[in-house]
Amino acid sequence: MSTVILDPTGERRLAEMSRCARPATLAGLTVGLLDISKARGDVFLDRLEQHLVEIGASVKRFRKPTFTKPAPVDLRHEIASQCQVVIEALAD
Repeated sequence: MSTVILDPTGERRLAEMSRCARPATLAGLTVGLLDISKARGDVFLDRLEQHLVEIGASVKRFRKPTFTKPAPVDLRHEIASQCQVVIEALAD
């Protein structure tokens, strides 16, 4: 099965990227939760954090300064260096 992911950042050339392998379990991993700063995204992440902690994951929360732009490089580096898995919340 093939999955097509559209990149809304307006790149002129399509970049081919392969997906990372999913872990068999999140127990014991550090999961980063990225709030993109849209209304009520934090509500979703609060519930998700509860579930992740219940299954044995460690959770770190991050927030973009604004939803209108990509996450700053420093924030992306911080997330990548501290987490094995990242979940980004979108809300509308």
